[in-house]
Amino acid sequence: MKRFLVTLSVLCLITHFSFAQKKGVKKVKIGMFSDVHIPTMHDGESRLTAFMDSMKTAKPDFIIELGDFGIPAEKYAPAFAIWDAYPGPKYHLIGNHEMDGGTSLAKALTYRKMSSSYYTFDQQGFRFIVLDGNDKKSPELKGYQEHIGIVQLAWLKEELEKATSPIVIFSHQGLGLDGVDNAAEIRAMLEAHNAQTKKAKIIANFYGHIHYDRAEEVNGIWYICINSMSYKWLGEEYGHVRYSAEVDKNFKWIKYTAPYKDPLYTVVEISTDGIINIAGKKSEWVGPSPWDVGFPDKNKAYDRPEIRARKLRFSPVKL
Repeated sequence: MKRFLVTLSVLCLITHFSFAQKKGVKKVKIGMFSDVHIPTMHDGESRLTAFMDSMKTAKPDFIIELGDFGIPAEKYAPAFAIWDAYPGPKYHLIGNHEMDGGTSLAKALTYRKMSSSYYTFDQQGFRFIVLDGNDKKSPELKGYQEHIGIVQLAWLKEELEKATSPIVIFSHQGLGLDGVDNAAEIRAMLEAHNAQTKKAKIIANFYGHIHYDRAEEVNGIWYICINSMSYKWLGEEYGHVRYSAEVDKNFKWIKYTAPYKDPLYTVVEISTDGIINIAGKKSEWVGPSPWDVGFPDKNKAYDRPEIRARKLRFSPVKL
């Protein structure tokens, strides 16, 4: 009897300890998509609507779009209205195509009611950092940029130093091995930060831009590309008419893409006990695949009409 009571006491202590551990774990659920490209896709609004309908069931803590949404023009206002109608917390990123058609960064920000293209916010005990990868190395440069400049880097360093919660970074252009042109410098900063902290570790960088399905761990930090909601960009060399003559006339760039039949988006759950769960969503090509029209297959492992379901592990954060 005494042995039974001792065993029972030990089991109760273990149960209490496990419960206490779980009680201290922080979790966040995020609805996420990237690169819907409203000006390019004839059905962009219905893709956004499908995402929003899905979020009614998923009930995330917030939603975020990772850039290349659209420009502030009257004909694209209905798409922005779908986004704005979401009743919960929601966050924009600035992609490189947000400034198309001569749109200034200031105008893109004002239209989205954003005060800055890089900022922080807190949800469910996590600190989220949003970056802008469109900085110029020098003022005379033209065209799309993939760079984070010295002013923004100084701001990032300050934000990391004062953080007291686990950190997740969002950017349109990534910080990983296929990221901005100074990604190696930024990764060194992030890794140095992680070496000095227990509670405010950087867990992951989520990004879009390259229309891939990809996830890589580099020195303890995950770099996760969320595939485009809409298509794989092929370029004029691989043009192929996939929709009606009317669609092709009104959406002049769509023939240079390999569209996904269904919109791709995901729900990501992050737990400080060391798990990132990414919900999968699979579609198919509209018309021929990229390789059927001669597109190079060097990145075929990532070029797919899918966001793969993933369970990624990292070192638990000590709270």
